[in-house]
This record gives sequence, C-alpha cells and structure tokens, in this order.
Amino acid sequence: MQTHNLGYPRIGNHRELKRACEQYWSGKIPAAELIETGTNIRRQNRELQQEMGIDLIPSNDFSFYDQVLDMKLAVGSISARYQSVMADSKRTELDLYFAMARGYQKAGLDITAMEMTKWFERQPSLRGIAAGQCPAYRLKPLT
Repeated sequence: MQTHNLGYPRIGNHRELKRACEQYWSGKIPAAELIETGTNIRRQNRELQQEMGIDLIPSNDFSFYDQVLDMKLAVGSISARYQSVMADSKRTELDLYFAMARGYQKAGLDITAMEMTKWFERQPSLRGIAAGQCPAYRLKPLT
C-alpha cells in the first residue's frame, strides 16, 4: 500500500516563513533571503515526508502568501492598478506579488490590496479580477 498526503504546512516548523515575510515587508531582509527561506522550507518539508515514508509527496503546494494569487500571476491576471509597482526597475516580482496581496504604500505610490473572500469557510483568499480590468491572460514561462 502506498501513502500520500494532499499537502503539507508551508510556514515552516518554527514559523520561519511568517518571520521572513514580515522582515521582507519591513525592509530588514532582501528578496533573495526571503526566497532562500522558502527554498529551505520546501526542501525540509520534502525530506521530512520522505523520512516518514510518504510514497507520493505533493509538489507545488508552497506559496509565500496565497495560492490564488500565485495562479493569478502565473497567467498574467494583473489589474492595471498594480502596473505602476513594476515601473521602477529596482522593484521585483515579489514587490508586485505582495502589493497585490497587501497593498503598496512606498515611493509615492498608494495602491490598495486586492479584495479578499472566503472559499468554503476556509482561510480567506484573494478574489479574482472582474472581466475587463486586466490585460490578456498569458502563461508566464518557468524560470
């Protein structure tokens, strides 16, 4: 008999992701350090599940903030109000990602976050964009 689970908590054994995100948001760590934290959590989660004898380990179950937001960025569903975040070449896609999730109030910009909604009485997720409010969808190539 094979064992399988449907996902694994993404926050880290000691809430490392929460701390790293908060430090990134406050400017205390660079994007590279946040990404490294995420990479380490994914590796640790995979290794622990292997050690526990899980045969079918889920993949792509990690998110820095919200899986719905991850999909929106993957297909290019970005409302025009967030385009100004990327106008400055010093900003990263993580800045765009978190601007959509939490809003962006820096460098003279005051952009509100996306509206949240509850799905199936679970943790709130970011709501979709109404038709006509975003550019044509496109699949972002993997890097």
